[in-house]
Amino acid sequence: MRTFAAEMTKAANRYWNWGLSVLVGIGIFLFWYVGYPHAMSYHEQYQLFLWTWDYFVERISLPGGLADWLGEFIVQFYYVEWLGALLLALLFVALQRLTLRLLTQGTVSICLSLVPVALFWWLMGDINVMLSLPVAVVLALTLACVRYGKSLSWLDIVIVPVAYWLIGPVVWLYVIIRVLQWGWKHLWSAGWLVAVQVMVYAWLLPQWPLQMAMTGLTYYRIPLHYPQWSGYDKDMYELIRLDYLVRNERWDEVVKRAGKYQVNTPFWSNCVNLALSQKRLLADRMFDFYQSGEDALIMPRVRDLTSMLPTAETFWRLGMVNSAQRYMFDTQESILNAKKSGRCTKRIAECMIVNGHYQTAAKQLDLLKKSLFYRAWAEEAEALMKDEAKINVHPVYGKMRQLRYKESFLYSYEEIDKMFGLLFMDNQTNKMALDYFMGQMLLKGNVQGFQQYMGMVQQYGGYREMPLGYQDAMRCIQLRGNAPGSAYAKYVQRMMERRGQ
Repeated sequence: MRTFAAEMTKAANRYWNWGLSVLVGIGIFLFWYVGYPHAMSYHEQYQLFLWTWDYFVERISLPGGLADWLGEFIVQFYYVEWLGALLLALLFVALQRLTLRLLTQGTVSICLSLVPVALFWWLMGDINVMLSLPVAVVLALTLACVRYGKSLSWLDIVIVPVAYWLIGPVVWLYVIIRVLQWGWKHLWSAGWLVAVQVMVYAWLLPQWPLQMAMTGLTYYRIPLHYPQWSGYDKDMYELIRLDYLVRNERWDEVVKRAGKYQVNTPFWSNCVNLALSQKRLLADRMFDFYQSGEDALIMPRVRDLTSMLPTAETFWRLGMVNSAQRYMFDTQESILNAKKSGRCTKRIAECMIVNGHYQTAAKQLDLLKKSLFYRAWAEEAEALMKDEAKINVHPVYGKMRQLRYKESFLYSYEEIDKMFGLLFMDNQTNKMALDYFMGQMLLKGNVQGFQQYMGMVQQYGGYREMPLGYQDAMRCIQLRGNAPGSAYAKYVQRMMERRGQ
C-alpha cells in the first residue's frame, strides 16, 4: 500500500509539474500576444538582425555577445506577433523548468520555480531591458545543470571565463549555484570570476567603464543605467501602443483609445492628430482631444529614440519627404546601444527612392536584404528602382512625388505653418496639408491668418459645410474667447494660463 501511495504521489507531482509549465507558457503567450503586442513591436523596431557571419562576429566580440545575439535572434520574430509571443513563452518555460531541475523535487520546489518567472515578467516592464538578460540567465542555468564532477575542478578555471565572455556577468549565477552544490569551501571560484572580469577589462575592454564590464554591456539599452523595478507604467505603454497603431495604420483604434485615455504629452497629440487627419476628421474634431500646444501637430527635433517617430510618419504622409528622412535618420542615430532599426532603415530607403537617390537607397536595401522579414520588401524595392516609370505610377512613391515640394528651401520649425501652406499651394489636392496649415494657425493663436484663409477651405477643402471644429473656433474668435462650451476656447485659456506661469 505504501508503494502504491508513493507511486500515486509521484505521478500527481509529475502531472502538476508539467501542468504548471504549460500554464506558464499559455499565460506568457497570451500576455504578450493579446495584451502587449505593442511592446514586442517597440523592441523589434530598434534592431535589425542580419543573417551574416560578420554580424555574428560583431556581436560575440563583446562579453555577453552570445546572449545578445540569441536575444536579437528571438526579437526579430516579434515582427510576426504570434510567433514572437510563442518564442517568449518557450523562453520563460525553459527558465521555469531549469529552475525546477536545480531545486529539490517536491510541491514546494514546483512553486518556487515560478519565482524567477515572475521576477523577469515584472522586470521586463522596463522597456529598456534587453532580452539578452533573460537569455543569459537561461544559459547560465543550463550550464549549472551540467554535472561534470563531484566538486569544483580545474574545468571551472576554463568554463568561468569562457561563460563570462559568452553570456556576460550573469555567469555569477552559475558560480553561486556551483558553490551551493559543492560547498562554501569553493568560494575561490567567485574570486576567480572577479579576477577574470578585471583582467578582461584591463586587456580587452579599456574603452568601456569598469562598472559596465562588471555588470553587463548588453543587458540594458541605456549605457550605465540599470533595470527599474517599475513594472508596466500605464502612460508609457499607452504611448508605445499609439506608436504601434500608427506604424500599422490602425487609425480607428487610435481615435477610439484617445477617447478613453489620454496622456498629456506632444507625442500623444501627434499620434491622435495624425489618425484624425487620415480619417479626414482633423478639422472637425481636433480640439475634442488634448492638444499639447504649438507642437501638437509636429514636434521639433528631439534627440531620443522615440519622440520623433509620429512626426516622421506625419511628414511622410504630408509629402515632406526630406523632413521624414531627416527625422527617421536622427531617430536611428539616437538608439543608445548603437544598433540599427529595421523600421527606420526601411523608411529612409523609401524617402531616397522617392527623391531618386537610388545609389544611397541601394545601400539601405542591401542591409534589409540580409534580414528575414524585410528581405522580400527590399528585393521588390530594388527591382522597382530599375524602372522610373513604375515609380511614378506607384500608389505610394508616385503619390509622394506629386505631393512633395516643387522647390527647395531651408527648413524652419518656427514657420512650420507657412511650410504647410506652401505644400498645399504646390498641390491643391493635398487636403492633409490644408488641414495641418489651418490647424497649426489655431494652435499658434494666429486668428487673423485663420480667418483670412477660411475661403481657401471652402474652395479647396472638399467639405459640404464648414467643419464643426472651424465653426467652434470662429465662434470663439468672434466672441473674444467668451464662448462657454467651446473646445477651442478651453485650449486658448489653457495656453494663456501656461504662458502666465
